[in-house]
Amino acid sequence: MAAETEIKLRIDDAKAFQRKLKKLGAKLVYGGTGRVHELNVLFDTPEGKLGKSGQLLRIRTETHDPGKKSKPGKLTQRTLVTYKRPPEEAVSPQGEGAATILPAQGRYKVREEIELEVMDSGAMGKVFAGLGMRGWFRYEKYRTTYQLPARHKWAKGLLIELDEVPIGTFVELEGPAEAIDRVAVELGFGRRDYLTTNYLVLYLDACRKKGVPPGDMLFEAKKKR
Repeated sequence: MAAETEIKLRIDDAKAFQRKLKKLGAKLVYGGTGRVHELNVLFDTPEGKLGKSGQLLRIRTETHDPGKKSKPGKLTQRTLVTYKRPPEEAVSPQGEGAATILPAQGRYKVREEIELEVMDSGAMGKVFAGLGMRGWFRYEKYRTTYQLPARHKWAKGLLIELDEVPIGTFVELEGPAEAIDRVAVELGFGRRDYLTTNYLVLYLDACRKKGVPPGDMLFEAKKKR
């Protein structure tokens, strides 16, 4: 299993954020526009056993935007199945280990995950259904992933993932804890801004504040089905 260490940050001014990325020399990880549409489906037992124990099982379909220079109609798509173990308690910025308890606003989300690519999301969904699970929550986003150039040696292994979701714009910083802290400062944030909740929790909170019943977290065009 690979362990991931990450946080989220809420982006209020996307244009200002892009200017900061440009100043750092951030480069797109994927070709074309670098913008990837994701449709995610979370699976669980009818009793919600996985969610209650902090586990996650997801099928994600990614569609890459090839940009205007590519052949008309060309799309690059892949489907991933992801299993995540419950998050560990915390890690300290000095890397003292996951058992070090930090204030909630200073924590990173640390968890092990298994991810594999599959050919057919529908067939995989039927396998999960045969095992007694159901796809109970769908959410989508547009993600653009950046890395910093090699001259920033401290940023090795760091991913900057800009997410456009129906409830706003966020950035996920994933990589070594020290790199996360440093790039957060470079981008104008502090540890008080760190979010370690997932998009489901953020969506439910947004629904509660608006006084609307939750459903799937989809863009408006997708809701009209």
